[in-house]
Amino acid sequence: MENIIEEKREAVKDLQGVSYVSTEEERNAFLEFPYQHYADDPVWVPPLKMQQKDLIDTQKNPFYKDADIAMFLATRNGDVVGRVAAIHNHAYNRYNKTNAGFFGFFECIDNQMIADLLFKVVRDWLKDRGCNKLLGPMSPGLLDEIGIQIDGFEYRPAIMMPHSKPWYDRLINKAGLVKEMDLFAYKVDKDTVAMDRMDRAYNIVKQRLPNLTIRPVNLRKFKRETKIIHEIFNKAWEKNWGFYEVDKEVIDHLAKELRQIIDTNIAHIAEVDGKPVAFSISLPDYNQVFDKMDGTLFPTGIFKLLWHRRKIDSARTALMGVLPEFQGRGIYALLVRESIIHGLKRGFTSAELGWLLETNDNILRVVEKIGGRREKTYRLYGMDII
Repeated sequence: MENIIEEKREAVKDLQGVSYVSTEEERNAFLEFPYQHYADDPVWVPPLKMQQKDLIDTQKNPFYKDADIAMFLATRNGDVVGRVAAIHNHAYNRYNKTNAGFFGFFECIDNQMIADLLFKVVRDWLKDRGCNKLLGPMSPGLLDEIGIQIDGFEYRPAIMMPHSKPWYDRLINKAGLVKEMDLFAYKVDKDTVAMDRMDRAYNIVKQRLPNLTIRPVNLRKFKRETKIIHEIFNKAWEKNWGFYEVDKEVIDHLAKELRQIIDTNIAHIAEVDGKPVAFSISLPDYNQVFDKMDGTLFPTGIFKLLWHRRKIDSARTALMGVLPEFQGRGIYALLVRESIIHGLKRGFTSAELGWLLETNDNILRVVEKIGGRREKTYRLYGMDII
């Protein structure tokens, strides 16, 4: 008992507590903490700081036109030791007819009492707004980084995917949250992909849907393509866990960011009789470049970016959707096949497929049949707010 009491005393020693982020200095500290926190992690990839700043900018990020955010910092001995955000996503609650709140941007040293304090301030903030359920993490929304990594820590994260400390799952569970859903990331590479199966699937699907065609995304008509992707996404995902209707402005904002890195060899739209019915957007894994930078483009980062992007040899399927009436008919497999064929010509020797919901049995079977191996798992949590 004395040892436990002493451990608790040590945990809170010189802890200043958790404070609400309100000043520019505090926002900078919120953004900078991960760069210190993961400094000794050999596989963490420092994201671009300008992109991270955009995620929490309530004036520039259209996500916040239908959501509110409060950010918190935990400090000890004058140093930041944890951070978290409370997010009230009105679009999610309106669509799901509930009043849930989310946490996001969670980072913490291996200290349970600090983690408990962070989740307490999140619950209190959300409870004041009438929320009765806490979910997350989403940082901040469905199209951004979501989930806490719980395995595969030896692998470098792919572009736009989170990376976590191994103790996060334990801290979150002990803070009272339980698993809501797992998301999987699969790896496919040129040596293990089952092209023979994919070719057979192509022939079968083409017999069933002879008027099916797959074309690359047209960057010269990008507004039209973004509109197509937005419409298919909201219909394709409407019955999936955690879904809410994503506003067109949010899709446009993301598309504007991604346009500079989209490779049309691995970004496709499927059409039947000329009508778009599915899409798959894979991205070159720029984390292979960001890994060599410090999160900044200037003064030398831009040169590293331009030099090393030619050597990117991996991709990630970041966004996909198939209209409900065409799901289960093999179109997803054909989109993957198209990206693999053209991606190999482009020099991509492997790809990450994910994230994929653990409940999406049809897609998981397809991925495993074509030679995908599960590499990482990301977990979403929940708890009642009382």
